[in-house]
Amino acid sequence: MSSFLDLLIFTSNVTLPIFIIVFLGWFLRRTDWLTDSFIHAGSKLVFTITLPALLFTKIIESDLSSVFDTRQVVYAMLATVVGFLCTWWLSGAMKMLPENRGVFVQGAFRGNMGIVGLALCMNMYGAEGLAVGSILLAFLTLLYNVLSVFALTLPFNEDQRFNWSSMATDMIKNPLIIAIMLALVLNLLQLTPPAVIMKSGEYFSNMTLPLALLCVGGSINLKTLKDSSRLALGATSLKLVGLPLLFTLGAYLAGFEGVALGTLFLMFASPTATASFVMAKAMRGNAELAATIIALSTVLSLLTVSTGIFLLRALGVA
Repeated sequence: MSSFLDLLIFTSNVTLPIFIIVFLGWFLRRTDWLTDSFIHAGSKLVFTITLPALLFTKIIESDLSSVFDTRQVVYAMLATVVGFLCTWWLSGAMKMLPENRGVFVQGAFRGNMGIVGLALCMNMYGAEGLAVGSILLAFLTLLYNVLSVFALTLPFNEDQRFNWSSMATDMIKNPLIIAIMLALVLNLLQLTPPAVIMKSGEYFSNMTLPLALLCVGGSINLKTLKDSSRLALGATSLKLVGLPLLFTLGAYLAGFEGVALGTLFLMFASPTATASFVMAKAMRGNAELAATIIALSTVLSLLTVSTGIFLLRALGVA
């Protein structure tokens, strides 16, 4: 009985603080304590400054020999591609409308790793989990962007019209990618920035996750849940249950355990990324469906992620 309670307490300590802040963001937005302009500015601040600072400082301070696992990175990328192909095939078999197909696929495979995923990794494994999650984020962010463009353009048969060079430039200029790659180079060269730089970065780092989670909560519109369609429920089920179960089991059978297995699960099981709404809206996708998938997956992920963590710890594999 005591071990069951210990597992329950551990699981609650990992997930509840995150979702309490998300709920607080939703509540403050509904009561007008937070405004749309604050959420927009806060999200931009997180993406361009505070999250890159967090990733930079944590990677600089980490021991890469213990947190960089080439097998884990390769597995995560292969799993992402397989998840994309499976959902693409399923969406084709269901004969979805072009404006729905890409949104469904993106909602099912693209997770909110940069905010919710990293927060879960840090709460479960501390600085080591955050460093491992940051490395996964660096590689998967590039892959997510490429696959999302395919998902949203191919249904319209307009893949040749998309400006691929512009997307490549945007990815190279992505603050998260720049911060992670720079930190990896400095770490490998065993060069540490001056203390004043690291201290300033630490200040920004400390505000990243609370601000980001508040903005995630403030962006959720629960009214969309009333109109949850079969497609939204299907994409959410794949994102929170089907794909995480498949790929976490595959990772275990491939020999991953401990922090490596746990961080893979947390990244795979994160709710749908809010960036999927922006891309859907910009590329003729069904933006309302995208918003519904984001809201539904964020709300339900408290239950699914908590269940997954509980089972992994109970089995002693993560």
